[in-house]
Amino acid sequence: MSSAKVLPPVYFLGAMLLAAIAHYYVPLMTVVASPWHWAGAALIAIGVAFVVLPAREFQTRGTTIRPFQDATVLVSDGFFAVSRNPMYLGMVIVVAGAAVLLGSLSPFIVVVAFALVLDRRFILNEEKSLEQNFGDAFRQYRARVRRWL
Repeated sequence: MSSAKVLPPVYFLGAMLLAAIAHYYVPLMTVVASPWHWAGAALIAIGVAFVVLPAREFQTRGTTIRPFQDATVLVSDGFFAVSRNPMYLGMVIVVAGAAVLLGSLSPFIVVVAFALVLDRRFILNEEKSLEQNFGDAFRQYRARVRRWL
């Protein structure tokens, strides 16, 4: 299978696994102590909302969620009024929540690496496609709403 067809959820699952491996095998130092580490559960819930609700919005509007297919609708309201990439942001928030729950420094390195991979591997290409498909409407949206937050 070509790496071009590996979808973001696969990278997400890999990041979650790497965060756990990093914590258990190379924990470095504790940065979030008990009981504060339970705040990670709240982050995970917020992250899930940032993934699920915008995905439903895509479904409602009849446009694709798949990164290698052209969008048929430019969604710019709801979660998309806060972030141009709320689903990717949600995945990063979930991994960050897991890092907080684990409490050691190592998983936070995975969070940063995961965000960079999503940005370089998916977001840049998707934004080029959106600009080609929606022209000035996308450029105005891009000027108004930040890529992440």
